[in-house]
Amino acid sequence: MSEASISLTESAAKRVAWIAARQQKPAILRLAVDGGGCAGFTYKFELADRPEAEDAIAETDGVKLVVDPMSLELVRGSAVDFVEDLGGASFRVTNPNAQSGCGCGSSFSV
Repeated sequence: MSEASISLTESAAKRVAWIAARQQKPAILRLAVDGGGCAGFTYKFELADRPEAEDAIAETDGVKLVVDPMSLELVRGSAVDFVEDLGGASFRVTNPNAQSGCGCGSSFSV
């Protein structure tokens, strides 16, 4: 278990806590990066039951954000936020490593 070089905003932590409570799960959000999407990589979010031993962990207001080592290389320095606007409500990653992204905000390239 290592200290993450990623962060979870208060807005995102509140949303994860709300979702976790409704699903009766721990307030642990897993961020993973998969190949694919219109820009090369996509962000994948899901609730986790527990962190894995190798995961990087960031914590905000008691809510954990966990990232596996391979994904961390692509999102190091990123912030995960929860945003509500005219386009809807979603988790968003502000990734300083991304060279380009797509209009939907869920895929990027490095």
